[in-house]
Amino acid sequence: MSSASDDSYVFDEASGEWINAAKAAAINAAADGPVEVRDAVGNLLADGDQVTLIKDLTVKGAGQTLKRGTLIKSIRLTGDAQEIDCRFDGIKGLVLRAEFVKKR
Repeated sequence: MSSASDDSYVFDEASGEWINAAKAAAINAAADGPVEVRDAVGNLLADGDQVTLIKDLTVKGAGQTLKRGTLIKSIRLTGDAQEIDCRFDGIKGLVLRAEFVKKR
């Protein structure tokens, strides 16, 4: 008698096919690896890096504009390849897109 995992199949939306559940679990485990976050010029970013803005950015809800060249200290990666969590004076919960920053 075979185990339930041998007979279980799940639909893989990426390929559009039904695949073995064990294979699907292995694919998901590989996909959950660390996300590489790169700045506007392709430099790899890490937690704690300092970045500078490459263009003026209007911050929604804060009524403030961050000017080009502004230094942002001690960034945190969010797990999204394009988002960076950071702090700036007077702005709580600031999230910047990686395409608008350059590693210092």
